[in-house]
Amino acid sequence: MKVKQVSAILNPPAPHMVGDGFRVHNFFPSGYKLNMSPFYMLDYNAKIEFSARNEPRGVGVHPHRGFETVTIAYHGAVAHHDSAGNSGIIYPGDVQWMTAAKGILHKEYHEENFSKKGGLFQMVQLWVNLPAQFKMSTPKYQGVKQSDIKKYDLSENGGIIEVIAGNYKGAKGCISTFSPIEVYNVRVNEGAKTDFNFPANFNTAFIVIEGSIKVNGTSTAKTDQMVHFQNDGENIDLEALENSVVLVLSGEPINEPIASYGPFLMNTAEELQQAMTDYNEGKFGYLE
Repeated sequence: MKVKQVSAILNPPAPHMVGDGFRVHNFFPSGYKLNMSPFYMLDYNAKIEFSARNEPRGVGVHPHRGFETVTIAYHGAVAHHDSAGNSGIIYPGDVQWMTAAKGILHKEYHEENFSKKGGLFQMVQLWVNLPAQFKMSTPKYQGVKQSDIKKYDLSENGGIIEVIAGNYKGAKGCISTFSPIEVYNVRVNEGAKTDFNFPANFNTAFIVIEGSIKVNGTSTAKTDQMVHFQNDGENIDLEALENSVVLVLSGEPINEPIASYGPFLMNTAEELQQAMTDYNEGKFGYLE
């Protein structure tokens, strides 16, 4: 089976603040010009210590249309509310998968108790594009606790693979998606090896959340780096050089036009204009 070759080992771009609660490195689309469809954006909040504060930091009410927001927690806790009536708190290992689709308002901020104590904070937020036929579907929310995520045990106490979305060797993720997507948290122990198999045309990347790894026997990557792959093979080998956590992303590209503006991700300029009109007319609901 042909190896999916590494295209680049990427350092995290310079950070910026999203609201006052998320200090993120934008790997794409602004940090690096990568084709990662169906993943449109990846903001990586590398480890940072937040001081204690009574008023929780975060991002106030804002709209989305045409895609999904995915938040994966590693340290700290994030609370969420949206105009469809969904709310939840994600703790380390948990995942929040919100389908904005035809339009939603939401806000996300540090969970109250975490905010009052302060501490280590580390998160990933993804924007996952929706195929045109689903962009105006009904919004939905999938909140998944780590304990409910399907796990695949690696042999010889090598670690576990948490299948958030997709299917790893028969372990199927509980998140439903609108196009073929594989999202795993790989928690692998020092010296252990594992492998992955994705179609050649799937856009694929690893983000090293913790530790350091060797990929395909040659390329090494350490904490906070991204491994980006070429679209030229199927098989990837991973070896942990120390106890490591790796976020694995792979998905079938959505080969449709993209028109984006701020919090809207559509196919045409006319659809973007309509999104702004609908938002201004209050059609995304209400949220304090």
